[in-house]
Amino acid sequence: MSIDDRAKATGKNIEGKAQEALGNVTGDVGDQVEGQAKQDEAAARHGVEDAKDKIKDGVEDVKNKIKDALD
Repeated sequence: MSIDDRAKATGKNIEGKAQEALGNVTGDVGDQVEGQAKQDEAAARHGVEDAKDKIKDGVEDVKNKIKDALD
């Protein structure tokens, strides 16, 4: 897990929420759509980081099982 990547994704999500809210207040559909797109991008980035974490955990589990079997 990269804390830096997660922080960037969180920042992108906040940016998207603010832009969407601005679009809602001003009635600017472009800002609404772009803000939602940024939120979707942030969710995808978080999903990638979650997948990396699960893979890393799985590799560690396999290593531990092999080590236990050899002991």
